[in-house]
Amino acid sequence: MNIITNNKWIGQRTIRPDGADKVTGRAAFAADTNMPGMIWGKVKRSPHPHARIKSIDTSKALALPGVKAVVTARDIVDFPIDKSVMLGIQDMRWMCRNVMAREKALFPGHPVAAVAATTEAIAARACDLIEVDYEVLPWAIEIDDALLPDAPILHEFNKFEGKPSNIAGKLEIKKGDIAEGFKQADIIIERSFTTRPVHQGYIEPHACLISVAPDNKTTIWSSSQGQFMVRAMVAYLTGIPQSDIRAIPAEIGGGFGGKTIVYLEPLATLLAKKSGRPVKMVMTREEVMRATGPTSGSKSTVKIGAKKDGTIVAAQGTFYLQAGALPGSPIRGAVGCSFSPYDIPNVLSTGYDVLCNRSKVAAYRAPGAPIGAFAVECVMDELAEALKMDPLELRLKNAAKQGTKAAHGPVFPRIGYIETLEAAKAHPHYQAPLGKLQGRGVASGFWFNAGGESSAQVNITEDGNVVVTTGHPDIGGSRAAIANICAELLGIDYKRVSVLIGDTATVGFSNLTGGSRVLFASAMVVTQSTDKIIVTLRERAAKIWEIDPEAVKWENGAAHPVSPNAGQFDPLTLAELAAKAPQMGGPIGAGVQLNTEGAEGGFGTHICDVEVDPELGIVRVIRYTAVQDVGRAIHPGYVEGQMQGGVAQGIGWALNEEYIYNRDGKVDNPGFLDYRMPVCSDLPMLDTVMVEVPNPKHPQGVKGVGEVPLVPVMAAVANAVHNALGKRFYSLPMSPPKVLDVIEG
Repeated sequence: MNIITNNKWIGQRTIRPDGADKVTGRAAFAADTNMPGMIWGKVKRSPHPHARIKSIDTSKALALPGVKAVVTARDIVDFPIDKSVMLGIQDMRWMCRNVMAREKALFPGHPVAAVAATTEAIAARACDLIEVDYEVLPWAIEIDDALLPDAPILHEFNKFEGKPSNIAGKLEIKKGDIAEGFKQADIIIERSFTTRPVHQGYIEPHACLISVAPDNKTTIWSSSQGQFMVRAMVAYLTGIPQSDIRAIPAEIGGGFGGKTIVYLEPLATLLAKKSGRPVKMVMTREEVMRATGPTSGSKSTVKIGAKKDGTIVAAQGTFYLQAGALPGSPIRGAVGCSFSPYDIPNVLSTGYDVLCNRSKVAAYRAPGAPIGAFAVECVMDELAEALKMDPLELRLKNAAKQGTKAAHGPVFPRIGYIETLEAAKAHPHYQAPLGKLQGRGVASGFWFNAGGESSAQVNITEDGNVVVTTGHPDIGGSRAAIANICAELLGIDYKRVSVLIGDTATVGFSNLTGGSRVLFASAMVVTQSTDKIIVTLRERAAKIWEIDPEAVKWENGAAHPVSPNAGQFDPLTLAELAAKAPQMGGPIGAGVQLNTEGAEGGFGTHICDVEVDPELGIVRVIRYTAVQDVGRAIHPGYVEGQMQGGVAQGIGWALNEEYIYNRDGKVDNPGFLDYRMPVCSDLPMLDTVMVEVPNPKHPQGVKGVGEVPLVPVMAAVANAVHNALGKRFYSLPMSPPKVLDVIEG
């Protein structure tokens, strides 16, 4: 594949197409959508962490004036336990039990019924009138509690090693002979770590508006990371055929993986179907925190062995991740990514999916990988200290490179990990002096990246401009990057390219916005669509000039003869050819649908400086530099934004964020006042260094960039705190009370 290197628009910081709408308030999010005759839906939620549902009486709620419909689990399609029904990585057996409790309520906030009424207040009052007879059961919130021999079992059908268990799954990857590897080691360091569940923290709560016609034709307006996912899951859970459902994506106020599944949409669909009225549902922030998916809490043990010269000969990791109340923690990310930056001959990495009475986890930016990297990169730091090696030198000595076989399977092609280490080592930040109670830490990280199904349609308007339609909600600035690519290929100003996100009725199937896949995949289908259009434009110019199409080239937004031998003709611009379209064969447009392949994983190396206040126990990040192999920065401003966003989230995860549970098994801090996310005043300027090692399997050299930036952060911060205090933290977050305990201890 030929990669264009001399570019006019690729690599430029063009104005984001949706930018003006976002900053002026014109952008329409799901909660902004209204319809005539619309009513409101509300959810009744379990107050108990674990309780058998003996009966539900909805009669009083239905009798309340203004109530139009009530739904319970009986209205949702039941997927029997004995056979998995997969939709992507989600199993409908668990999804039908997550959107509405069936046999048992499994966490505080678990939906048990939903009501639609003429006002929100009436719907809330009706929820209070629903009577649920619970048999309260013992619960297990933490991993240790769930793994005790006498732990309350969440699901009797779930067996591990032949008996009922809260371990819902195991994943293991091996390379070489781990026992033999450790025999060769001169030094072995083994440590255990814990992290707490943290929420993605998107600003926009989940919301939807749904209309169901008498013939079941259903229209869904919602904010999600994939309108095709919404259509499919609603179809599975309601029994309405996908062909009768149109899912329209609203603008999205953040997701970070947390909006890759449905919560409200199936309930609102059933309420709309029962009531005959459009139903709107919007979560409160408390509902978001109590009942949507944070990422897992974890317990990890990592053991690394090396020779005296720093050559790592063996590495072993064991990762227990909380799934929440239903199976599905991201053990693949922890197990598969943790050791991937390194060329290690003997690796054993094992993950366990642990059920607890918490809300089911959802993806969070490189799901599982930051948890694994925290443990591995902290042990790497201790290993460097024991070997009296510079921590970046230790990583350079053992760095994965082209030809390295990763423990999770692939042999790496040309990758840019060594370049990130060298760039970090050469950066002025790495040599800058530190003051008292200040420390510096480094860490590296890897994420797989993904391809998958994508569709695009490119149409030339009658006045010679361009409309591109893709099927992926834009979270990270993909519209701006697509405009850059299309303008580059056509040789026109990027302002002449309009990029839209199609709904399920207007564009071909496109997989989720997630996995760092969107620009990689959508650029492929847009490039191929645009290439088809250029062929059409050359053919039409050739017909006008009465020469062979092979004698026509397209450059700088116009058709030209390839040489004087082809003839002496004035260039035909895109606008001129568009104006002649009715006489030359009709509209000019092309679409492509692909299951894209060729995605390559991404690597990053981070440097973090902290300062510790010994009296208050507060850790402040005072300087941060993120270095990343970004493949090709199609829009550098939004690549930097992705990198800075990941770092900001990781700093919160490292220092402050955690779900706190009270003695009743309920989240005690379900809001942004008490759940402490970092804000601008908590952070320094987050510096970025983009290393560009283009992906040769992509027409523009694109690699996914959105998830790698979160992976190294917690370890980089933890290593910096150790450097400042001389004391190491094995548990996150490193919040002021914990820091004071260590200082005073």
